[in-house]
Amino acid sequence: MFFQKDLETMSRKEIEELQLIRLKRLVKYCSDNVPFYHDRLEKAGVTADKIKCLEDIKYIPYTTKDDIRDNYPFGLFGQPMKNIVRIHASSGTTGKPTVVGYTKKDLDTWSDCMARLVMAAGATDEDIVQIAFGYGLFTGALGLHYGLEKIGATVVPTSSGNTEKQIMLMQDFKTTALVSTPSYAQYIGETAKDLGVIDNIHLRLGLLGSEGCTESMRDQIEKTLGLFATDNYGMSELMGPGVSGECELRCGLHINEDHFLAEIIDPETLEVLPKGSQGELVITTLTKEGIPMLRYRTKDISKINYEPCKCGRTFARMDKIKGRSDDMLKIRGVNVFPSQIESVLMKFDEIAPHYQLVITRSNYSDNLEVKIELADSSLLENYQELENLRGKIHHNLKTVLGIQTKVSLVEHKSLERFEGKAKRIVDLRKYE
Repeated sequence: MFFQKDLETMSRKEIEELQLIRLKRLVKYCSDNVPFYHDRLEKAGVTADKIKCLEDIKYIPYTTKDDIRDNYPFGLFGQPMKNIVRIHASSGTTGKPTVVGYTKKDLDTWSDCMARLVMAAGATDEDIVQIAFGYGLFTGALGLHYGLEKIGATVVPTSSGNTEKQIMLMQDFKTTALVSTPSYAQYIGETAKDLGVIDNIHLRLGLLGSEGCTESMRDQIEKTLGLFATDNYGMSELMGPGVSGECELRCGLHINEDHFLAEIIDPETLEVLPKGSQGELVITTLTKEGIPMLRYRTKDISKINYEPCKCGRTFARMDKIKGRSDDMLKIRGVNVFPSQIESVLMKFDEIAPHYQLVITRSNYSDNLEVKIELADSSLLENYQELENLRGKIHHNLKTVLGIQTKVSLVEHKSLERFEGKAKRIVDLRKYE
């Protein structure tokens, strides 16, 4: 199903022609309306006339999260506050929050982008959709909310938390689709099982996002809740959710290319990489008015496939995010992504989909402990089976990561559960 089929099935030539027109317009818009960009573009010698083809985007300097924070709160806005109809912001857990603003046109664009993606994932006007994202300054809940309403779906804005009530409403309302983080979806499923009501839940579709989710973890969620799960991608700096999302074929996340121009760069050299390469995703927002972004460094690691999808959509598809360049763990000189560890763990039926990575440092060396929750605590009573399982996990982790790890198997339900984004990394390193 398509929400805007004429746009979602444009030829590659039509897409790139439209992107070039909008890129040139955006450069002029940023120079005329955002002092920060005016100064930066002038210093780089970039004007709209200098952009002759899409490759000329390389002349435009990158934008980073620090640029947004340094201009806190409204310094990067492209419109006066009387034209800003909504403000969102990040959590600000590592400093000042990143504040973003939306004009009325931005909100219309946002809901269109989300409507495309939820329909691509299989949502219809007959669905009853429970949104278990936290409402507030976080963009996730309202982004999905308005996109789903736009296609005619019934929205139940429960927000996150109060899990038993979530489950009660799922049963009473006969909810057919769930919007949440992957970790909270799994928690809801486990709680429903514990309550003995999992068979009374009628979910068929999961629209998951806001945190990484490997295919192995997704398989676990689908098994627990009996639904079909898709992933969507976005961040508040770019718009919120709606930048890209999976169709029902799940062979990459379709990028809304008429609104977002994507590049892949080497995060160390900052050079643009050839098509098909893996690297850091950089996004330019081609149509945003409230807070336009020129070449925003997402820090997310992915790659892009420009071949048309068998679903009929022609927009490029990005791979599921492998990790973040700034979240990558460096353990004894080896680059480790949490997603690699998750992929290993989810292949073992004996363990639950809950784990924690604890990093310590001693004698000038980093050490990684992987704490893994057992699916059934009765295994703790059989030392030999426990050691066999620990040995298999240790071997598989070493094969994939190339380093030694400490593997700790812990009692079922002993690790913290999360109603929002899961916090799986505990860094206790103290440098000598």
